[in-house]
Amino acid sequence: MTTRSSSIPATHIGFAAGRHGDGVAYAAVPAQGREATLLRVTFRCRPLEALRGRDVAYAALQAVALALRQSGHQAIAFYVEDGAVAADLADRVPLPAALTIPYVRLRCTLNRFRQATVVARADRMTRDLTARAQAETTLDSAA
Repeated sequence: MTTRSSSIPATHIGFAAGRHGDGVAYAAVPAQGREATLLRVTFRCRPLEALRGRDVAYAALQAVALALRQSGHQAIAFYVEDGAVAADLADRVPLPAALTIPYVRLRCTLNRFRQATVVARADRMTRDLTARAQAETTLDSAA
């Protein structure tokens, strides 16, 4: 799941969730011949401190993948900052029990695509999208 075909443009994703599990994900979705379009998707999760955000990443990826699949995308390549999530999906490592169901849900959603990859890439775009999501969830928590 970590290799990326050059024929599939990268969809950069940034995400965050507040203390109560209300989350937002931003995805820069490539568009043929145009600049990437920005997709905003909300999600809910139950963040657990011990998982260090992996549960939030699973929920965010799930929400974005569902939105892209429903809009007709057949192949996706996600760039995310979280290397642990990319490794989970690529290496099939043992998971904490709390991640089992989110992992299965995400894997099933990704399997609905002709091709799907998740790549760890902490580049400027993913950092910017993550900062945007963090700012939004922080403002929502403060309100």
